Amino acid sequence: MRNAYPVTTHKFQSRWSFNLLIYLMKKLSVVILISGRGSNMQAIVEARDPLVEIRAVISNRADAAGLIFAQQQGIATKVVDHKEFMTRETFDRALIASIDQYSPDLLVLAGFMRILTPEFVTHYEGRLINIHPSLLPKYKGLHTHARVLAAGETEHGATVHFVTAELDAGPTILQARVPVLPTDDENSLAARVLEQEHQIYPQAIHWFAERCVAFPT
Repeated sequence: MRNAYPVTTHKFQSRWSFNLLIYLMKKLSVVILISGRGSNMQAIVEARDPLVEIRAVISNRADAAGLIFAQQQGIATKVVDHKEFMTRETFDRALIASIDQYSPDLLVLAGFMRILTPEFVTHYEGRLINIHPSLLPKYKGLHTHARVLAAGETEHGATVHFVTAELDAGPTILQARVPVLPTDDENSLAARVLEQEHQIYPQAIHWFAERCVAFPT
């Protein structure tokens, strides 16, 4: 596990000047799944990592605002609407078929608001990651900011982790921490955590591109 506290935006950019390394290394192919505006997806795209090729952005909602951003960036987009399927299993199989058309090395969940079946998670084991707005293993699930404030915590943050069949329980890749201020409400705390998410998600993906991260076996 690598921890970052505090994280400085794109510290790894200084290493991008090694053009020869960039040309020699195979780019990491990435597909990103979203359900809404996809602010973390936008941060990943705007990082412009030369070792990363974002092949597609896929959503389960046709009205996801993030699809428009991706199209404007020249990235392929696709919608696999979960409402068109009778079961989670049939939806996930259709989603797998769509994703695999792009042959991703890494599948990134960026605000994808669906619980994935074990079949889906197994299919992408070791190359499926998520970002969660808490310092896992604390505060799995929803409403993390409100729960942190209610518990009187002095510290909060975000975690990039591998996805496993158990919700929010996969191995940690990277964390960023923020202090909980006496003046914080749910919105102010969420905004500061989101700033950190936008820094550590591109950084974690860069580590994958450098072959510095592997799923524990």
